[in-house]
Amino acid sequence: MGRPPRHDQDSLLDSAVQLFATGGARSVTMAAVARSAGAPSGSVYHRFPDRPALLAALWLRSTRRFFDQYLQIIGATPEPSEAIAAVAWIVDWCRGNLAEAIVLQAGARTFEPDEWPEQARNELAEHDHAQNQAMTTIVQAIAARTGHPHDHITFALIDLPLAVVRPYLLQDEPPPARATELVTELAESLLAITRYNSA
Repeated sequence: MGRPPRHDQDSLLDSAVQLFATGGARSVTMAAVARSAGAPSGSVYHRFPDRPALLAALWLRSTRRFFDQYLQIIGATPEPSEAIAAVAWIVDWCRGNLAEAIVLQAGARTFEPDEWPEQARNELAEHDHAQNQAMTTIVQAIAARTGHPHDHITFALIDLPLAVVRPYLLQDEPPPARATELVTELAESLLAITRYNSA
């Protein structure tokens, strides 16, 4: 049985994440990843034919990892209490995964998707579609349980935690524990089970 490769795709992408977190997109080059990972440049080119393919893999792995974990926390049709826990989890995740949080905060456009290989662009479109469908189902479930309108719920689930963590991530700092407390308090208020009165 052969040994696993010393410089596999995940280890190279781990180096790319750290490079981005400390130096932005311009710092993520094939040569820089090789140096950071202590790998020969051939190992990088073997897994990523060029820089656009590297940037695509960096973004796609980061967004998939985050959203897969998020879905495990919130569930497909959550109760309000599960949704509130998921909102708090986002802040805690950013604290424990600062470099990847900085990647996600930057947004997909930072990674030049127009230059990606066609397969990677298709994967991005498929992931975004699946994510939107999942979030629509989640919002509908919470709306049915609380009576709140969809935009109210979407704000609580997405915009609220992002607003709380963004100032810290822009300073390359992890959000403090108080940020989790704050977002929990606000989410509890926003997602309280009170029938929405549009009158």
